[in-house]
Amino acid sequence: MLSRSSIRSATRILLTALLLAILAISSSAAAPAREVILATTTSTADTGLLDALIPIFEQKTGYVVKTIAVGTGQALALGSRGEADVLLTHAPSSELPLVASGDVVERRLVMHNDFIIAGPAGDPAKVRGLKAAAEAFSKIYGGQSVFVSRGDDSGTHKKEKEIWGKLNVKPSGRWYVEAGAGMAHTLNIASEKEGYTLTDRGTYLALKKNLALDILVEGDAILLNIYHVMQVNPAKFSKVNGPGGLAFVEFMVSPEVQKIISTFGVDKYGDPLFFPDAGKNVDDLGK
Repeated sequence: MLSRSSIRSATRILLTALLLAILAISSSAAAPAREVILATTTSTADTGLLDALIPIFEQKTGYVVKTIAVGTGQALALGSRGEADVLLTHAPSSELPLVASGDVVERRLVMHNDFIIAGPAGDPAKVRGLKAAAEAFSKIYGGQSVFVSRGDDSGTHKKEKEIWGKLNVKPSGRWYVEAGAGMAHTLNIASEKEGYTLTDRGTYLALKKNLALDILVEGDAILLNIYHVMQVNPAKFSKVNGPGGLAFVEFMVSPEVQKIISTFGVDKYGDPLFFPDAGKNVDDLGK
């Protein structure tokens, strides 16, 4: 039988252990999450832009960024499920429903570049120099020339489908190749097959030296490629790192980052891969 002193000692030990456990849990709950999950389009990764920006963000804030580079459709889906903290995408019409539903907040205009139609130098569909993307697509379709699609519900794929939609065409057949992959892989397939593809200019320029593809069609207003950053709503999704997501949003539209974007790529390609747009009106872009 235990003595009273033994019982008191055991009780003190138990209470101490319980108190330490409570303090540990409280400390863990109070500690801010240091990882920020960024869901973004492949073009921001393939061009190297994120490689230039993320180390600066991490150094300034102490956050560690986990980047998920997928098609914009997949990135938006992650946001709609609360499985990312912040999104950087380029499909405005698909982003707005997430704003309306409250899945995302703090949506800010960041930058733009443009889409181009790239294809083989021989240009079997004879689209080189055309001003209208829809006319180029019509000639490619009419001649059943090889066209390689992202086929992944990315922002680029959404833009491609928008152009086909203007022709009331649902492309299919052996001439129409669906890569189901990112822009870099899609460009490589188009190059290997001597086919056409729709691509953002930045990724094309970043990979141009390894591609047998020329810029054939550019400059149509429909080819404008606009990027927004947005915070996944922490009020709707309890596991979201709200402070981290907001910090990344504010970082992307900061004067420092906008200046970096304005010159990114100039040293290698002679022109920037993106144009900074923070604080601008979307309707004024491309004018």
